[in-house]
Amino acid sequence: MSKAPRSKVLWLLIFPYFGLLLVPLYNRHDPALFGFPFFYWYQLAWVPLASAIIWLAYRSVRHED
Repeated sequence: MSKAPRSKVLWLLIFPYFGLLLVPLYNRHDPALFGFPFFYWYQLAWVPLASAIIWLAYRSVRHED
């Protein structure tokens, strides 16, 4: 894999960072999901999303050695 596609995949790591850093975007109660306010389930939704993004970035650079 060339260096350019690898670096594009690594840019995906910014999404979880900014998705959770910008608290005013999700600092509200509605819409609630299964009784959980938006503030909580938004953060919990990032756990599997961030894991998938990190796994994708790892897979793109793991054969770099």
